[in-house]
Amino acid sequence: MRLLDSHLHLWDPSRLDYTWLDGPLAQRYAAEELAKASLTGAERAAAIFVQAECVEAEFLDEVRWVSETAARTGVIGIVAGARLDRGEQTTAHLDALVGLTGVVGVRHNLQDEPDGTARHDAFRAGAAAVAARGLRFDACVRAHQLPDVSDLAGAVPALPIVLDHLGKPSVGTAADPLRPDAGWLRDLRALAAHPRVAVKLSGLPAEAGGLWSPAQVIPFLDAAADAFGSDRLLWGSDWPVSAITGEACEYRAESRGLWAETVVEWAAARGLDADAVLWGNAARFYGVG
Repeated sequence: MRLLDSHLHLWDPSRLDYTWLDGPLAQRYAAEELAKASLTGAERAAAIFVQAECVEAEFLDEVRWVSETAARTGVIGIVAGARLDRGEQTTAHLDALVGLTGVVGVRHNLQDEPDGTARHDAFRAGAAAVAARGLRFDACVRAHQLPDVSDLAGAVPALPIVLDHLGKPSVGTAADPLRPDAGWLRDLRALAAHPRVAVKLSGLPAEAGGLWSPAQVIPFLDAAADAFGSDRLLWGSDWPVSAITGEACEYRAESRGLWAETVVEWAAARGLDADAVLWGNAARFYGVG
């Protein structure tokens, strides 16, 4: 079994500044910590690093730091931080990124931006510049923002987009699970109608506050498979964010492996191409491995 983790975070507050870190996440999660959350049973393991929202002035420094540690973390591709609404500053930043080792995509984190940000002309121009440089775009949004991603996909059809964390649907908890919401299902299907859009099977443990069960998340995985088909599903751990339990607010190193096992067993039960979901789709989307 090969495992290409399409959504891995790393950070070190002693090296870079992160204004959002709090609680058990406000400490270093880098090569040494990742080694303790290894994926047992994988004949080959690698990862795509996704920007960890350090301050904007350090986006390039983050790429350089991750590149330095890639041999120890298994990172074979980097999704760098980028603001796509800065005009000439955006294009200059993208030009700098393509000159750095390992950069395969960018993320302008939209989840806390005003609704409609991705519809603005400046953002669309930045997105077109991303596509022109052969890079991909990670769309991190909340469920109600899914139509904005669909609009972006239609406005910039050359841009490969991957939806992080299934669009962050409300999943409840293991003790009080929620079924997929009709609005989320509708918007997910509309987004999947755009052929250059893929989706990451990631982040649901975090949406459940770390209190999740396989039975709880399987309906959401099924919805993603129904909408996108098996060739546009990318497994991702969302480590370490999805390794924090809500009840005790503690870090659980084993959570990364548990999420992998859940998706492996789900894919096998559904007769899906597990190697594609766990490796091939992410390798093809990001152009690595």
